[in-house]
Amino acid sequence: METLSYEKVIDAPRQAVWDVLWGNETYPQWTQFFEKGSEMKSDWQVGGKTYFLNAEGRGMVSTIDSLQQPDHVVFKHLGTVDKEGNEDTRSRDVMQWSGFYERYLLIDFEGRTKLHIEVQADKNWHDRLEKGFTEGLEIVRQLAEQGKSYDRNSF
Repeated sequence: METLSYEKVIDAPRQAVWDVLWGNETYPQWTQFFEKGSEMKSDWQVGGKTYFLNAEGRGMVSTIDSLQQPDHVVFKHLGTVDKEGNEDTRSRDVMQWSGFYERYLLIDFEGRTKLHIEVQADKNWHDRLEKGFTEGLEIVRQLAEQGKSYDRNSF
């Protein structure tokens, strides 16, 4: 396991950046560099359920470990979910990475927002995450600086 960090200073308030990160319309735009057709579904409750899914409905099941909008959110990844919605949180493969965290911190930075992300990941995911966050955060910056506000997604 390694911890990867990404940071982007965005000329927009924290709430605007938050809305772009988690908006129904904008989340698929910035996460396309991980996988096209990505979506996130969450009940936005600490200890609740969050799903990070691809276009076929497969992906990860996670929980929110800590949440204070628009300052931070910490996701704890629990396992996988198949296209039928079946969760796997106990297989040998899943147990190798279950419990890994993904942290999003939004810091007021002299009227702008410093977005800091930390991701715990298996070394095999390094290149994919590097490309996804590097290119995706540029989209977050562009959208937030345009000043559009989006509803955050939920179940």
